[in-house]
Amino acid sequence: MGLLKSKSFSGGIHPPEHKHETEKKAIEKCPLPSMVIIPVQQHIGAPAKPVVEKGDTVLAGQPVCESTGFVSVPSHASISGTVTAIEQRPHPLGPGVLSVVIESDGEDKWVPGIGYEENYLELDKKEMLSRIQAAGLAGMGGATFPTHVKLSPPPDKPINTFILNGVECEPYLTSDHRLMLEDPKKILLGMQIILHLLGASRAVIGIEKNKSDAILVMQRLVAELKLPFEVISLKVKYPQGAEKQLIKAVTGRSVPSGGLPMDVGCVVQNVGTAAAVFDAVASKRPLVERIVTVTGKGMNETKNVLTRIGTPFSFLLDYCGGIQDHAGKIIMGGPMMGLAQSSMDAPVIKGTSGLLVLDEKESRRCAESVCISCARCIDVCPMGLMPKLLGAFVKNDHIEDAKNYNILDCIECGSCAYVCPAHINLVHLIKYGKMQVAKQIKKAS
Repeated sequence: MGLLKSKSFSGGIHPPEHKHETEKKAIEKCPLPSMVIIPVQQHIGAPAKPVVEKGDTVLAGQPVCESTGFVSVPSHASISGTVTAIEQRPHPLGPGVLSVVIESDGEDKWVPGIGYEENYLELDKKEMLSRIQAAGLAGMGGATFPTHVKLSPPPDKPINTFILNGVECEPYLTSDHRLMLEDPKKILLGMQIILHLLGASRAVIGIEKNKSDAILVMQRLVAELKLPFEVISLKVKYPQGAEKQLIKAVTGRSVPSGGLPMDVGCVVQNVGTAAAVFDAVASKRPLVERIVTVTGKGMNETKNVLTRIGTPFSFLLDYCGGIQDHAGKIIMGGPMMGLAQSSMDAPVIKGTSGLLVLDEKESRRCAESVCISCARCIDVCPMGLMPKLLGAFVKNDHIEDAKNYNILDCIECGSCAYVCPAHINLVHLIKYGKMQVAKQIKKAS
């Protein structure tokens, strides 16, 4: 079966891919760490609440934090052992977060009740969604939105198109690519469950054409399993994997300003999330591990690693040979949307797709100069915004103007900052501006 014609969206950029470092490297299973750190906040929404105490003995897969609302998910022990602390610990997304610290007993004993059920497709939708929430699933592409919420659209927002996101457009990262090559059946069976839950009439798998091997694997398996899924080859362009851009490329529909994918009848889920949905529904297996790409010029070895959630970054980096002496910066995620890390004691969380270690030369920032009004940032903005104007509004504290020029529609992809010849830190300005708008809205409510 030949590749389909590539599709895309307007705007975007073409940063160096740096995929070759790990795209051919099979997923390795990381040894169990001696300790894991399970934060109560690993998802968008209300933080979970600890349900264990210091000194408790826990099994792998046992809930250690419970959800505190509909837009919330529990977290689970990823190893068996003893709870040694419930305290503030470093978190990869910023300030310290209340976390459950578990010391391993080295035995990896699991809670009972986890196992494959052949009749899982006969479960009613309510039970499927309950299992997805109970398993602690949150979007594994990095956004970490609770999966059961996304798969429960309101009755007045019927979904006719489900899109499986296999794009992985962020430079350096290859964990999704390897998952599509090494465990495609689990992804497709998870997709089948999602389609059943949504009742959508169309199901599409979107993959950038630089992953031609994954496209062929998916095409062949879809045909073999006789599933009603389309496989679409997408142009290689960043940020092709962003929800709104992916919807535009696949369907031609534009999500309205301030709107959500469900407003145009679409739901998008990452391939890793689909695989986790299968585990949750078919086996009641909670989300306790994920694939992480460890890469960059500052690493001694680059790998794709299946590791337990809660594993300290330091342990994972040591497993990959450690960082080199000339390492300059460590980022969780990729270079475009990832976050620089200040502590290697922070743990792998549900949204950790990669650890990128840059060398000193790559880490140096160019000095900012004056905007020359070249409009490159406007040309590449995939949301059709005016980044230079938004940045100026924020710098001069014109927050209401920034709001009126749709600053909240920014997806923080970094395309504008990437092309800016004046090296203006537009993403940081816009992030700050969005925080100020949010404060205004909260104050007015």
